Amino acid sequence: MTKGQETAQRLIAIIVIMAMLSVLGIPLTVIFFFATVVYFVWRAVQRSERQDVKNIFDFYISANEVLRDDEKRWYGFELTHVVGEGERVVHLMADPPPLVHFALGSLYHRAGDHQSAAEHLAYVLEDERGDESSRLAPSPELRRYVEVLRRIEREPTEAPQTMAAIRSLERARRTRAAAMLEESRARLREGARSAALHAPPHAPREDAGLRALDGRKAPAAAPTAPPPIAEVLRDLYEEEKKTA
Repeated sequence: MTKGQETAQRLIAIIVIMAMLSVLGIPLTVIFFFATVVYFVWRAVQRSERQDVKNIFDFYISANEVLRDDEKRWYGFELTHVVGEGERVVHLMADPPPLVHFALGSLYHRAGDHQSAAEHLAYVLEDERGDESSRLAPSPELRRYVEVLRRIEREPTEAPQTMAAIRSLERARRTRAAAMLEESRARLREGARSAALHAPPHAPREDAGLRALDGRKAPAAAPTAPPPIAEVLRDLYEEEKKTA
């Protein structure tokens, strides 16, 4: 269904509803008010839908600009901003296009976040949802995205910058995705080994602590022997002499 056909169907639906309200005897002022509200709600929804699709293609342009030139030095906040654009697309759509995941994984790889890079690149290469041909029940957002994408492909001059970014990302997806995924996983394995080698040793435990862990009690101190009775009597005798 083309965009014009969808718009025509919506207009017909509104006209039919207004006619039914008129037959029911509802005043024209109420019908007019209802039609006005519906129109503005409809336009707001349309603007929101167009903006959602535009965000995807804007992200392609920004991501391709960062990824196409390996020698250009980008500021960290610039990379963070572009990554944020991609993350918004992923979280706003129930089934974002696989190319979004590839671009986002490539940006994370460029930024050195190999854990996130591996997650997105593995989605593209190893998850069945990373293959466009497996998407048989698209969400309304994905359907609108595909409609715009096909229109751009048929008329590249309509959005030349967008078309160039899509082609560049698709080419990188075919030629570099597997290598980037393997490199990210290798870096993660290397980091895990390094962390294990540099982990601080356990502090030595006291013998008493070891015995407590083993369930054995520490030996009690030996009791002090009482003084001999002769010394006690002599002390008593000396005290009596002093008090006499």
